[in-house]
Amino acid sequence: MEIEVARVLGLVSRAVRNFDKDGKPASAVTLTRLYDTSVDDLWDALTDRERIARWFLPVEGDLALGGKYQIKGNAGGTITACAPPTHFAATWEFGGAVSWIDVALAAERNQARLTLEHTAIIEDHWNQFGPGAVGIGWDLAIAGLERYLATGAAVDHATAEAWMVSPDGKAFMSESGEFWRAAHVASGVDAASARERSDRTIAFYRGELPPDMAHPGTGS
Repeated sequence: MEIEVARVLGLVSRAVRNFDKDGKPASAVTLTRLYDTSVDDLWDALTDRERIARWFLPVEGDLALGGKYQIKGNAGGTITACAPPTHFAATWEFGGAVSWIDVALAAERNQARLTLEHTAIIEDHWNQFGPGAVGIGWDLAIAGLERYLATGAAVDHATAEAWMVSPDGKAFMSESGEFWRAAHVASGVDAASARERSDRTIAFYRGELPPDMAHPGTGS
């Protein structure tokens, strides 16, 4: 499995914003990028259970407004908004924690723009790991989506797992973490604090975190 790390990561715009949600401090990470396909095709790749499994993971449940879903070995939740072919939102429930995803699609010339926002309440987990906890996982996912849209080939999970621990895979996670550190600083967070959190998260994704330390556990 080959991914052009610098090119793929460079195609994504990233942002972090802090705000109050239901009276509690919250933070959202946002990823935006263009794909060489139509909005209708991108929507189908993101919402058709057979196609989701080709670039991400198998999903079960009712993929309709109000439906419950479960991604194999990952998050589950409830579909809270669904307006084909441009918008859906859902709760993202993993490891006893609840966060929220919001996905918007838009046509841009002959391409389709994907904007994915993942919001979480700021608690100990966020203070320990920062935005890279979800950001690196989503960078990996949307890189897989690009490969699928470009080639039509389904992901081979054994190959993907081997790539994750390869030098190229570790380089991808390190560079992604650095991008999220920069976005965290741009949101107004102290640079030293952002560095501490991103270093910890990168170490987790690279398999280098001490075994007695908590891990991001975001599910993305």
